[in-house]
Amino acid sequence: MAGDPTAGVPYTGAAPTAARALPAQARGSLAGSPLTRFNEEPAGAAEAALLACCGSRRWAARMAAHRPYPTLDALLAAADEAGYDLGGADLDEALADETPPLLPTGAPPAALTAWDAALSRYEERFGHAFTLCLDGWPPREHLDLALAAIHTRLDHEADHERSVAADELRRLARARLARLIGTWTEPPR
Repeated sequence: MAGDPTAGVPYTGAAPTAARALPAQARGSLAGSPLTRFNEEPAGAAEAALLACCGSRRWAARMAAHRPYPTLDALLAAADEAGYDLGGADLDEALADETPPLLPTGAPPAALTAWDAALSRYEERFGHAFTLCLDGWPPREHLDLALAAIHTRLDHEADHERSVAADELRRLARARLARLIGTWTEPPR
């Protein structure tokens, strides 16, 4: 029961006592946290939010069903595990929902032309959007990283590239989850 300080305390047949209740600091420390609010959302609302992190319905349903998550690290570990367990159709669904990374505003026109041409070749060759997680990299490096990555990955065999794309999809899902939980205030409706 949400908000019950004795939830999770083994039943001993005796009435709860102050000794078994959580201290006020611990009880209130997560009560309004974004992770707690996410954990308490109805399954449908949680799944909708999770689909914005990874476009696989199976992944989102699995993540929602395994709530509550005690920490962000536990949530991210579960996201990794669910990502590794995606079957072929689930991965296809997630990749179909992706869009390539946006290049920084003010990119030189020649870079934008090269990017558009490489994206077209990539999508034609592999049948899905180019996935690349740039979180953790300074924005000034995004253009060079994206162009280098797509040109390298265009030379991959299809099976190898599918594996690389799945790894990037997992990284993207982790980054999106961290942002989602870090900013969770109201459920998406």
